Amino acid sequence: MLAEHKLDLPAQSIETADPARKAVLEKAFAQVGFIPNMYALMVNSPGLLNTYLDGYAAFRKDSGFTGPEQETVFLVISRENGCEYCMGAHSMIAEKMSGLASDSLAAIRAGAPIPDAKLAALAAFTSTMVNKRGLPSKEAVAAFHAAGYTDRHILEIVLALSVKTLSNYANHLFHTQLDPMFEGHRWTSGA
Repeated sequence: MLAEHKLDLPAQSIETADPARKAVLEKAFAQVGFIPNMYALMVNSPGLLNTYLDGYAAFRKDSGFTGPEQETVFLVISRENGCEYCMGAHSMIAEKMSGLASDSLAAIRAGAPIPDAKLAALAAFTSTMVNKRGLPSKEAVAAFHAAGYTDRHILEIVLALSVKTLSNYANHLFHTQLDPMFEGHRWTSGA
């Protein structure tokens, strides 16, 4: 899903950015080892990219979710928001780095039932949080708890929602091109 209007701000690089943007790009490079197209555009607002990087790192480090669970949360949010860039990037990360089972990854990408019951409950609750704008019903919370998750996990989903909203919306506005390393995991909204 892309915005009707495309922002007309140039991609930035460590070599050409002003000092404020350069510092944030260097931080990004230290975290991931390269500058994804998304970061090169988001850094036009250094606060936007810096907030994203800090929130993303905190979720990865301290959320209490396993790698496959983290990717489930990020992928469901990105699918619900129609972010083609983040779906492609997180699909590659899920497959190559986070250990999300291929059948679960395929189901999440397709919006189909997830074969792993615990991940299915996590995905359903994450979807509820996106679509109900953080106002889950008592029944939705009870089902989430019954799957083995806690109230703390609900707050961590709020963190993930915040981080993915920053990136998903920026990608919509920039019409961000998928990096070549993610190309094999391209996803199209509505597909």
